[in-house]
Amino acid sequence: MVAQNNARTAIRAEDCVAADESLVRAFDLLGKRWTGVLLGTLSAGPVGFRSLARAVPGISDSVLSDRLGELTEAGLLARTVAEGPPVSVTYTLTEAGRALLPALEQIRRWAERHLTTPSVGTRRR
Repeated sequence: MVAQNNARTAIRAEDCVAADESLVRAFDLLGKRWTGVLLGTLSAGPVGFRSLARAVPGISDSVLSDRLGELTEAGLLARTVAEGPPVSVTYTLTEAGRALLPALEQIRRWAERHLTTPSVGTRRR
């Protein structure tokens, strides 16, 4: 019996489909570490900075601040300041941010099925 070769023939560079510009723009933002996790964490409603920091283990305050600013600037989050004392700031998904939730749910399901679960505290470098 002869073993069959199931390997696919490599596609030549000139036959490769060009990168989709919309996907490039989306992943420039969504591909940053913690971005998807933050969007998913905000799916339940408005959340303050400290609550987000506690809800996402391993994220530093500076990265959290950067991501919240980027997502707000991109129109995926709304930032609300309630005058105090004490002054409080909450973040909530905009309509554009909520539109991503079905895709995030599909990614979550895919990860459950196809990615092994790392031990708690394991971080990607």
